[in-house]
Amino acid sequence: MKKTLLKVILNILSKTWRIELVGEIPQAHKVVAFWHNEMLAIWRYFSGNNFSAVVSLSKDGEILSYLLSSWKYKLIRGSSSKKGNEVLEQMIEATSETSVFITPDGPRGPRHKMKAGAFIAAQRGQVPIFFLRCETSAKKQFHKSWDKFEFPLPFASIKIKVIDTFVISKDMTKDEINDLILSTEEKMTAK
Repeated sequence: MKKTLLKVILNILSKTWRIELVGEIPQAHKVVAFWHNEMLAIWRYFSGNNFSAVVSLSKDGEILSYLLSSWKYKLIRGSSSKKGNEVLEQMIEATSETSVFITPDGPRGPRHKMKAGAFIAAQRGQVPIFFLRCETSAKKQFHKSWDKFEFPLPFASIKIKVIDTFVISKDMTKDEINDLILSTEEKMTAK
C-alpha cells in the first residue's frame, strides 16, 4: 500500500516538473552515472525507454525498484557491497542491449565518492560513459540522510547537465582507471 501510494504521488508530482537536458546523450548503448542525492529527476526524465537501472537490495531499494519498474526500467538488483560481482556481470551484459543507469556513490555512500563499477562496466562493454548532474530550482533537501537527498518540489525547473563523457580504452590499467575516477569525481563535485 505504501509503495503504491508513493508511486501515485510521484507520478502526479513529476508531471509538474519542467525538466531540460543540457548537453547531448546519443541513443546508442551507454552507461549513465549520477549522484544518489540527485537521482529522482534523472530517473523520471529517462523513464519509458526500457533502460536498465542498478538498484540496491535495501528497503529503500525495494521501494525504488517498484517505482522504476513502473517507469519501464529493467532492474539489476544489488550493489558493490551485496552481489557486487554478479551485478557487475549483469551491467556488462546489459550494455550490449541497452543503456545502464547507476548512482556510483550509492547505496550507502560515502556521499559523492565514486565506486569503480560504472567505469569497469563501460570499459568491458566498450560503451561510452556519461556523467550527469541536476540543478533544481525548488527542492526539499534531507540534510540528515547520508546523501543529503534532494526531492524536487511541484513545478520545479530542473536542468540535467552532461558534465563529462568518454570511452575507456580496453588497455587502460587499474591504476589509470583509479586516476580517471578521481578526476571525474572532481569534475562532478565542482558544480
